[in-house]
Amino acid sequence: MIKGIKGVKDLLPEETPRWRFIEESARRWATRYGFHEIRIPIFEVTTLFARSIGASTDIVEKEMYTFPDRDGTSLTLRPEGTAGTVRAYIEHNRAAIPVPQKYFYTGPMFRHERPQAGRLRQFHQFGVESYGIADPRADVEVIALLWRMLHELGLPSLTLEINNLGQAADRDIYRPILVSYLKRHVPSLCGNCQHRIEANPLRVLDCKVPECRSITEQAPRLSESLAETARSYFAQVLAGLDLIHIPYSLNHRLVRGLDYYNLTTFEVTATNLGAQNAVGAGGRYDGLVETLGGTSTPAVGFAVGLERIAMLLPDSLSSPIPTDKTVYVAGFGNKGSVAGLSALEDLRTFGIPAVCDFRSTTLKAHLRQADRLGCQFTLLLGDDEVTKGVAVLRNMESKSQHDVLLASLPSQIESLLLSS
Repeated sequence: MIKGIKGVKDLLPEETPRWRFIEESARRWATRYGFHEIRIPIFEVTTLFARSIGASTDIVEKEMYTFPDRDGTSLTLRPEGTAGTVRAYIEHNRAAIPVPQKYFYTGPMFRHERPQAGRLRQFHQFGVESYGIADPRADVEVIALLWRMLHELGLPSLTLEINNLGQAADRDIYRPILVSYLKRHVPSLCGNCQHRIEANPLRVLDCKVPECRSITEQAPRLSESLAETARSYFAQVLAGLDLIHIPYSLNHRLVRGLDYYNLTTFEVTATNLGAQNAVGAGGRYDGLVETLGGTSTPAVGFAVGLERIAMLLPDSLSSPIPTDKTVYVAGFGNKGSVAGLSALEDLRTFGIPAVCDFRSTTLKAHLRQADRLGCQFTLLLGDDEVTKGVAVLRNMESKSQHDVLLASLPSQIESLLLSS
């Protein structure tokens, strides 16, 4: 009898309803936030992953499934989804499209690692990637999407951890400081961390071995080497999370296992998963598109592990009724842009799909983007509206307008959508 490969799991009919529930919930939340599905190949040329993930990472050095094609080209089963999505973004010249490019994907990934609870050699991820917006609100948006999605699924004891990795120049300053400290403690570090001192020293900070964690607790911190621009950006991300009431915990050890991250990095953890307790994680990666041959493009995203979610999913499942009417929130002006971020979250958490192009700063620019995105309704929210406590909901087809109170925004808009 031929059996399945170790670390590769069959999903039997008794299990698939849970998976379908997770996938449908993820798609629904991503759609509410203005993301659109992209489907990328399961294998790519090996160079794509070596250049994007980093040649010195554990993934590239130890975990990739790599094989020669018939013409000798080295191919690799995808170990993650970001690199392939960036490749597609560049290859199809998506940067030329004048609206934000926001994608979500789902499917199998492959890494040759020791199978354990929630971690397999063929595993499944749901991820989102947002391109073209160098604004802290874009970071807040993807974190909020991740947080709301996992909370709706009812996962136990979720914690959002977040850190500021700064820019490459900041880490260039910090790296020799950290290496100098670690070299004084080499005998006490685990074998992996001894190798990482030269290859990828920041990864030592993330080691789960108790002896390594004890040593690095006294290590110099990256935050001490950050430029003011990186500090200011991160402060705006935290302020945005505070504004929409998403709790977080600062974690200076959170460095992630991929080389392409900069500035914001984050991770959502859950109980009952042991030491490897991350359910979803991501961050900003402004240099990756350029590294892979595209133009300089800001980007931010995350991925979640579906196996881990399935393990934690409670038996009682519930799902809100989705709506296909999307509201574009046009927040402009100093007060209006802040109130617009709150309005986006209020509508989305209420169950109404809502989007915004954070690059737009005037009402005219917002209305143009609302048309390009095909939104049926636009919520007009400027400084005067905030002062009055009343926004304006415009039907983009009939041009009719209705005043709505900011204090009861979602329920009033729901009534207007249902009556239209």
